[in-house]
Order: sequence, then structure tokens, then C-alpha cells
Amino acid sequence: MTLDFSIWIFFPLTLAIIAILLQESKAAFALLALFFIGALFEQKLKILGLVSILIGLSLAYKTPSFRPFWRYVSLFIISLWSFALFFHLVPGFNNLQVLNKVTASVNSMPFSMYLNLDKPMLIFTLTLAYPPLLGKIKTVKFKPIIFTLMPLFALLPIATALGALKPELSLPHWWWLFVFNNLILVCVAEEALFRGFFQQLFSEKCGWIIGLILASILFGLAHFAGGPLLMVFATLAGIGYGLIFHFTGRLWAAILCHFIFNFAHLAFFTYPMLGPAALH
Repeated sequence: MTLDFSIWIFFPLTLAIIAILLQESKAAFALLALFFIGALFEQKLKILGLVSILIGLSLAYKTPSFRPFWRYVSLFIISLWSFALFFHLVPGFNNLQVLNKVTASVNSMPFSMYLNLDKPMLIFTLTLAYPPLLGKIKTVKFKPIIFTLMPLFALLPIATALGALKPELSLPHWWWLFVFNNLILVCVAEEALFRGFFQQLFSEKCGWIIGLILASILFGLAHFAGGPLLMVFATLAGIGYGLIFHFTGRLWAAILCHFIFNFAHLAFFTYPMLGPAALH
């Protein structure tokens, strides 16, 4: 585990993300500006990266005021922009590596982790471009939620049966860093993109079931680097997160569900997968 003083810049970023989830937009963007200043000072963000983000945020800010045709053109451009952020293709970011080929448990595959500065920009961009992003609060019905959670968390033992994972109780010393990164920087960004944005946008045109399926397939495809099995499991997990979002109407519920699933994976199974040595 490697940490340096520059990690302080994630403090205003975290507060900005919390503020945007609480729909405190002015506070969120003031804190985001502080983050930009700190990231430039610490040389984790270059001028090119800042300019790119400001252009993206400016287009997102104007998008809701466009006429329908141009609004959808703009949303398409923002979709491409979002995937560029998701896959770290936007230049000018120096993401902070904090774990380098560590193992979560004896039989786990070596694992590296970065605290990303680019990916969290998704929630700020998408909140501006698509105001319904955080969901539409509805009366929560717990029965369908329970029936969603059961098959969702069954994916972990199913992956075990298929030989991708192995039950292994462990909590590595860097668990707290995993919690921060996964909850604040990863799950927020991914749920904002795939559930808050794509699922709702597709649902507007195709109905909520088709919207759920399309967004989940995109979520699965986005995990292509992990191979076909991970893509399938990510798609199925995406359906679970999408159902939680649909039944609660709250994006934060999908974020929390996504995080708990990932933390359960870390704590009770080999993470991220079964290591090569354990396969023999």
C-alpha cells in the first residue's frame, strides 16, 4: 500500500460527491472547484484534463435547455464522453495508484488499485445533462427488493461453483481504502452512468423492462477486460442493481447495493478472482 500527501485532494472531491447526491448543487460545484485547484497543485491534473472536463461540464449544463432533437444529439455526445471517462481515455489525469499487485487472501489473484480522478467526474457531468439522474422517489415495497437481493447475492456462490471464485474469509489491512474507493469513486460513478443515466434514458423510450435489460447489457460489456464470464456476471449483477433502483426510485440505494455486493466479494471470497496457483 502506497500513500502520499497528495491524497488530501480526495477530501474535497468526496464532499462534492456527497453534496451532489444530497442535491446540494452549489456546494458540490464549489467543492469540485477546490478539488480542481488541489489536483493542479499536486500535479495530478494537467491543464488539458481540466479544459476537457470544463468543456464536458459546459455541454452538460446546456443540454436540458436544447430542443428535443439537439438534446438527444448532445446526450449521445455525452454518452461517448462518459465512456471515455469510464475507460480513462481522457488525457490530463494522473490517477493515484495505492495498491500494486497485492493479494486480498491466500488464494486470490494479485490486485492493483487506483484512486481515480477522472471516473468520478461522471456524476457531475450526468447530473447537469440529465436532471432525473438521482431517481424519482417512490413508495418502497420491500418484498420485491428481497426477491431481487436473493438471486443477486447468489451470483457469488454460483461463480464459486463455476470455479471463478473460492470461499475465503479475509479482511486485508487495506480494506478501509477499498471501502473508500469502491463506495465513493467506483460505485457512485458506475451507478450514475448505467442506472441513473442509461437505464432511465432507455426506459423513457422503450419501457422500464427493456431499459433495465439494455443498461445491464452495457454494464456487462463495459467489463470486457475481465473476459466473457465476468461480462455475463456483470450483466446479471447489473439487472439486480437496476431492479433495486427501479423498486426504490433512489440512485443511492443502487449505489449501496452495488457496494455491499463488492465488499461481500472481498470479505468472503477470493478477490477479484481465484489466483492461478489455486487452480492447480
